[in-house]
Amino acid sequence: MPKELERDLGLFAVIAISIGAMIGSGIFILPGLALKTAGPAVILAYLLAGVLVLPAALSKAEMATAMPEAGGTYIYIERGMGPLLGTIAGVGTWFSLSFKGALALVGGVPYVLYLFDLPVKPVALALAAVLVLVNLFGAKQTGRLQIAIVAVMLAAMVWFVVGGLPSTDSTYYNGFFDKGSGGLLAATGLVFVSYAGVTKIASVAEEVENPDRNIPLGILGSLCFTTLLYVLIVVVMVGVTPPDLLSDSAVPMIHAAEATLAWPGVIAVIIAAVLALISTANAGILSSSRYPFAMARDQLAPPSLTEIHDEWGTPVRAITLTGAVMLVLIAFVPILQIAKLASAFQIIVFALVNGAVIAFREGNVGEYDPSFESPLYPWTQLVGIAGGFLLIGYMGTIPLVGAVVITTASVLWYVYYARDRVQREGAATDVVRRSVGRKAVEQTKSIVEAVDGYEVLVAITEATSERRERTLLRIATDIARENDGSVTVVQFDEVADQVPLQQASETQSPADVEFEERTRPLTEEFDVPINYGEIVSHDTKRAIANFADHEDADFLLLERSDDPLYAPIFGTTVEWITRKAPCDVLLVEERDLDRIDSVTVVTDRGPFDPQKITVANALANEAGGSITLLYPLDDGATETQRETIDEYLAELESLCSVPVNRSIVETDDPEEEFVSVTNTGDILVIGTDGGRIQGTLFGRPADRIIDSVDCTAIQVQSKRGKAGPLRRFVERTVF
Repeated sequence: MPKELERDLGLFAVIAISIGAMIGSGIFILPGLALKTAGPAVILAYLLAGVLVLPAALSKAEMATAMPEAGGTYIYIERGMGPLLGTIAGVGTWFSLSFKGALALVGGVPYVLYLFDLPVKPVALALAAVLVLVNLFGAKQTGRLQIAIVAVMLAAMVWFVVGGLPSTDSTYYNGFFDKGSGGLLAATGLVFVSYAGVTKIASVAEEVENPDRNIPLGILGSLCFTTLLYVLIVVVMVGVTPPDLLSDSAVPMIHAAEATLAWPGVIAVIIAAVLALISTANAGILSSSRYPFAMARDQLAPPSLTEIHDEWGTPVRAITLTGAVMLVLIAFVPILQIAKLASAFQIIVFALVNGAVIAFREGNVGEYDPSFESPLYPWTQLVGIAGGFLLIGYMGTIPLVGAVVITTASVLWYVYYARDRVQREGAATDVVRRSVGRKAVEQTKSIVEAVDGYEVLVAITEATSERRERTLLRIATDIARENDGSVTVVQFDEVADQVPLQQASETQSPADVEFEERTRPLTEEFDVPINYGEIVSHDTKRAIANFADHEDADFLLLERSDDPLYAPIFGTTVEWITRKAPCDVLLVEERDLDRIDSVTVVTDRGPFDPQKITVANALANEAGGSITLLYPLDDGATETQRETIDEYLAELESLCSVPVNRSIVETDDPEEEFVSVTNTGDILVIGTDGGRIQGTLFGRPADRIIDSVDCTAIQVQSKRGKAGPLRRFVERTVF
């Protein structure tokens, strides 16, 4: 029987861990730096940061009640946005919390050195080692220690506020907005990391008693209390300390205490600072170590990180790894600079947290049933996302570069280690897939229901045989009849440049006579208005494109031909026409078409081209046949993906006027599978996938399939509603 974590963290422990995780470097180190950026408005910066953190706090509280599992942020983003973004969030948050913990220890040492002459880094390393050992002994001991630390720390801070407020000097608040909105937002981004711990308790949600009640209350209660405390402390610091002294000091709170509370107050502040910074580091180790633990449990990190100690009941390897990273950071890395980078990434992670809630609520996630729901959804989440990116815009380029580096490293880790080990997708993927499917169905419906007279142009040459002309006309009339339209069949004759077109047009060749003699009875055979004639030109391909434009054709039917040897370099005439034609183009590969009992429609990836459905429905309806929709899926497709695709195919079926067979083909080789299935049908309707470069270098799968099947094939090159590169990428990725 596998070992499980014990739920022994109550509400007070939850609040204590959250407050302890927040109150630390944010209030003891950053006010001086932020004062340089925003002036006295640093007070407002702390308040604004607390407000902008609120959406993420509400989102995380909601998801924590739905999924009280160890891992917190990583779990929510992984389940909501998919394993790739989950890996980015997990790695980034793990480093961010480790950086903040290391910064708290190094930042607390100057407060210790105010009384004792000790070296900074050795003291910080010793404190880090002790906290790692405490965390190895168990969460219960950690929670009790956190409560004791927070109680002493808060008593000192309340004394600081109560004793300092009467001593504030209003002149120190002069020029409150002199730094402008830019300075205020930059300072808000800088101090944003002060609230990072507000959602930290969610990372140990699996160890919280009664998580439905304690997690939301703990998160929201600790955020409100800490925001008020931060603002009041900064009001006192700014109001009692000369600005120059405050902005240049490594111990700004001590200088404020000296001005208001004398030596007893200074001693209290030192004790509070040391305890606060230790509690921040302690909470950092506690929560950040759960990220590799949770990622390993989801096969995104080595499985050895999931091992739980037999006696202590804690994830020993995950804690040890996190502690080692923190020790290395303290010893070798300029922590303050990297902590700023962690702050920027924390903003991005909070934006992903807000996005994850939207993904869960909008996605097809049956098991998502939170007992607490974020109010004012989705506006709360949208404000949180927009506010976060607004702050990043004012934080400079270095934090952005750091976030890009962490993101790139996480992506590489996922690609080379995790991708082949997981077969999951986030709720957001299904949201996008369903949106793409709905749009494709709406496009198909609008085209299928458009009955305002299709004009179909059939372009042939003197080399076109009677049998092929009949097949082209049959297809064209079926499409036109379905939409109350008409057909124009034109034989395009090309003469040398030396021959005047006037002279050529007045001379009827034997081929022209034969064309008219064989076409005249066809116009009587098909009960659709058919016009026919010949056009002489010096350049057939341009003449076809120009005539299609002149006639305002909806469809252009051409014979499909084999590519000449020079095609990879210079292209082909048909390829040129499909690019330049002003309408949809159908390329017909005729192979003794007789009866039409079954029309097979295939797609490579993404939704079906609406014109494929339109053409297939017209042909099958006129012949009394049926349609088979073939959709390929990888063997590793998720059950949610299969259900969504099946629902999409069902909606397409409802648009057709003939019987439809829906078939999802699970295969890693769609080409071979399509050839095998399609040979049982009479007509294959397929697209013209791939651009010219791809076709030249690798060939086109659609061409290879047509060359391999025995039935008549129609390639559809759609112009109306053609998707751009980005849309095609999204469709191929999520569908």
